[in-house]
Amino acid sequence: MLLSRFPRLRFAHLPTPLEPMPNLSRLLGGPALYIKRDDCTGLATGGNKTRKLEFLMADALAKGADTILTQGALQSNHARQTVAAATRLGLACELLFEKRVKGPDDDYLRSGNVFLDRLYGARTREYPADTDMNKALEEVAEEVRKKGGKPYVVPGGGSNPVGALGYVNCAIELVTQANDMGLRIDRVVHATGSAGTQAGLVTGLEAIRSGIPVLGIGVRAPRAKQEENVYRLCQATAEFLGVKGAVARETVVANSDYVGGGYGVPTEGMIEAVKLTARHEAILLDPVYSGKAMAGLIDLVRKGEFKGSETVVFLHTGGSVGLFAYLRAFERALN
Repeated sequence: MLLSRFPRLRFAHLPTPLEPMPNLSRLLGGPALYIKRDDCTGLATGGNKTRKLEFLMADALAKGADTILTQGALQSNHARQTVAAATRLGLACELLFEKRVKGPDDDYLRSGNVFLDRLYGARTREYPADTDMNKALEEVAEEVRKKGGKPYVVPGGGSNPVGALGYVNCAIELVTQANDMGLRIDRVVHATGSAGTQAGLVTGLEAIRSGIPVLGIGVRAPRAKQEENVYRLCQATAEFLGVKGAVARETVVANSDYVGGGYGVPTEGMIEAVKLTARHEAILLDPVYSGKAMAGLIDLVRKGEFKGSETVVFLHTGGSVGLFAYLRAFERALN
């Protein structure tokens, strides 16, 4: 499985650290917890999308693109990293935002990722909730073509077989680190949304026969839909890599019990998880993805879902800049 066969740029700070979380492990009294710091990938404050963008942006350049288009929620971590990558390469970038969160306050509308998108020079458009965003992307792409430009459409979350290569690579990196550290990993846990991170991890770990299971904590879709989305992308990614059939359906596992009121809607569990991780490990999570994933991990540890002798790696997908868009949600917790 030779990833160097695929075009790739290199602007991520890799390998990202794999660190123990002794204080949180001791507090919860469960398995040994480690954290894979993909919040430290470096681009535009870092995050998981940077790995995907190394492959996606290389593909864009190979195809002669001059304009990058992508979509997400208004506080999208993916959008922030995409416009930063485009800016670094001298490409124009248009971000299409779906209004997924009801009744946002001024912090959400102006701070966090929104501020950084503007600072990096993105052109932005906003659409009502439940818009067909893939169709919207194609319509804007056609506008760019009519003006003589060459658009490249990055799907939401960078989640297609090209983008998923970033997390196939992460799977190899993680196993290499574990081998060098003499660390046995019993489970990887992370936030799963647009499916690309989980699909890449599962495909990579299965293709190299690591024996490491992955649990995705859903942040938007119900479990059945999330697992189907991930498995479909696993199949496409495996075929793209030339290892068709490497991923069995039962290896794709998601838990969507921690979504709460919906995508981007704060939960008490998320607020507790962000606070505990900050105050015991000095690590910042984000309120939409990694915060809810950590809330799920903490709850599952408390319920005894993991043996005390196990080692669990939490993959930090980044996004802490989004905390500034959720100041009011944390006011009571910080008093």
